Amino acid sequence: MAAKIPIQPAQAPEFVSDERRLVASVLGKDRKATAEFVDRCADWMYPFLRRRLVPRPDVIEDILQDILLAAWQALPTYRGDSSLQSWIFGIARHKIDDYYRKRILEDGTSEDEEDCAPEPALAPNLEQQLDSSAQQEKVQQILSRLPESYALALIWRYRDEKSVREMAQLSGKTEKAMERLLARAREDFRRRWNDVEY
Repeated sequence: MAAKIPIQPAQAPEFVSDERRLVASVLGKDRKATAEFVDRCADWMYPFLRRRLVPRPDVIEDILQDILLAAWQALPTYRGDSSLQSWIFGIARHKIDDYYRKRILEDGTSEDEEDCAPEPALAPNLEQQLDSSAQQEKVQQILSRLPESYALALIWRYRDEKSVREMAQLSGKTEKAMERLLARAREDFRRRWNDVEY
């Protein structure tokens, strides 16, 4: 039995109707509708994932499959309070956070390592570099050459705007360990930035 999806007033009626039909058809095990659902999700998610998984473009397909599977399994709970695309993006954000958490936990650095430079001294310059569209290709190139845990920590902190506390909570590391990881990552990024001719 298909889940009933309420119409949200901010959405155009034909758009809502289309999404309702698609969701109902997927829940009714219509193969064509399921293929359309997968195509839509892939079109929405691929650029989003590509931007957030710069150091590991080879995992995009795997995470996309995880998102699609999670969305398909959770589809009966979709209430239509937001657009289908927004709902899928919510699932994607959680899957990316899970991936970052796992990879940062596998970093293996100890909390007893010596302290590195504090964040405020380096952060403003790095934020400008990450936001500048003219230098985006250089940033992508450097991120792809960093150790994965460094690149993911920088993306999580500066692109996804997670606080050090949030990152520590999500990764299971202490705030001090996360600050050290970020300091090493920023230092490596800065060194490579200065070494790369562009």
